[in-house]
Amino acid sequence: MDKKLLGIDLGGTTVKFAILTESGEIQQKWSIETNILDDGSHIVPDIIDSINHHLSLYNMTPEQFIGIGMGTPGSVDIEAGTVIGAYNLNWTTLQQVKKEIEAGTKIKFTIDNDANVAALGERWMGAGENEPDVVFMTLGTGVGGGIVMNGELLHGVAGCAGEIGHVTVDPNGFECTCGKRGCLETVASATGVVRVARQLAEEYAGGSILKARLDNGEDITSKDVFELAEKENDDLALMVVDKVTFYLGLACGNLGNTLNPSTIVIGGGVSAAGEFLRSRIETYFKEFTFPQVRESTKIKLAELGNEAGVIGAASLAK
Repeated sequence: MDKKLLGIDLGGTTVKFAILTESGEIQQKWSIETNILDDGSHIVPDIIDSINHHLSLYNMTPEQFIGIGMGTPGSVDIEAGTVIGAYNLNWTTLQQVKKEIEAGTKIKFTIDNDANVAALGERWMGAGENEPDVVFMTLGTGVGGGIVMNGELLHGVAGCAGEIGHVTVDPNGFECTCGKRGCLETVASATGVVRVARQLAEEYAGGSILKARLDNGEDITSKDVFELAEKENDDLALMVVDKVTFYLGLACGNLGNTLNPSTIVIGGGVSAAGEFLRSRIETYFKEFTFPQVRESTKIKLAELGNEAGVIGAASLAK
C-alpha cells in the first residue's frame, strides 16, 4: 500500500492539516482553531488530538505514514524540532514540538519555518514546477521568503536565510521592526504599501480618489491602492504602485543576480493584485539584472494560494 504524508500549516488563527500522496496530491484536509490561551500551551496537544481523531475517522494507522511535516511561525531549530519566539502563538519559551508530536502520534515528525515551508510547496507542486532552484517571496502582513537551491532549502548559519523582507531597498527609508531602515518589508508588505501611499499623498497636489480618501482620514488597504490604480487609473495610486514595484523589482534583481534561480515566485495577500503587479515587478527586475539572468530567471505568481503551506510541510516529511 502506498504510504502517505501529513502536512500541517500552523497559523495564529487556524491550524490546517492535509493528508497527501507521495506525489503531492491532497486526499483529505481539515482545520482547527489555534488556541493561543495559556501561553499557547494547548496548541500542540490540540494538534495531536486532531491527528489521532482523523486517523481513526479514516481507519488509518501511524504505519501508513512516511511522516508529518509542519510549518510554524517563530525561530525553529530544525535538528531539535523546537520553536521559540512565535509571538502570534504566545510561544515565548522553548516549545518541544517534535518530541511531543512524535510521542503523541507515533509518526516521524519534521518542522521548519512557515515561509520556508510555503516556498517548498510552491517549488514542488506550484509555480516552481519542481525545478531545483526557486526563490519564493510572500507579500502579506510582513514580507517573508524561502530559497531552494539544488533542491535543498537554504537555512544559513542562524536560520535566517531567505529573510527577503529585510533586504535593504532604501537606506534612508522607513524604520523597520528589526531595528534597521529601508527594509523591503517597510514598503512592500500590506501595511508598507499604505505607508508609501501616505508619504506620497503628502506631496501630491493633483486630483485623486486615493488622495481624497487619505485626506478624509479613511482607512485604506493595499488592495484599495491596487484597485484604484488598475480600475480607476488613479494618478496617485499609480505612483504608489510604481514605487512599490520599483522596490520589489530591485530586491528581485539582487536575488536574481546573486542566485540565478529558474523562478522567483511572488505569493501572499498583496500578490492578489495579479498580473498588474507581476508585470511591473518584471519590468524593474529586467532593469536591475544583467543579460544572462534577465533571460533565464522568470518572475511568476504563486499558484497554490492557502495550500502552499500544507503541501510544503508534507514535502518536509519526504
